[in-house]
Amino acid sequence: MSQQFAFYKLTEFDRVSIAARAAVALFISSAPGWALAQASPFLTGATALQSNILAWLTPVAIILVMVLGGMAMAARMSWGWCMGAILGIAMAFGAPQIVNWVRGMFGV
Repeated sequence: MSQQFAFYKLTEFDRVSIAARAAVALFISSAPGWALAQASPFLTGATALQSNILAWLTPVAIILVMVLGGMAMAARMSWGWCMGAILGIAMAFGAPQIVNWVRGMFGV
């Protein structure tokens, strides 16, 4: 025995309840920012980690450039180390822009 759903057999309260639920579902699906009210915990943690690393890396990079300059003045440095340090500093401080560039290339 299968029961068929007949809308005309519902009471007035059931009809209003179904219509109200449909209206709420339509409203929530049309406002995804409100439906997903929380930010991603991974993104929040990654952003905090990035800002902390950059805060620590700034004085380290300054000291590294000073040491490299001193070694260059004393002619005690291979220029490969200097290029590696400059590339590393550029990658560390330009990481957000590099990530946005790569994501834009792949349409993510």
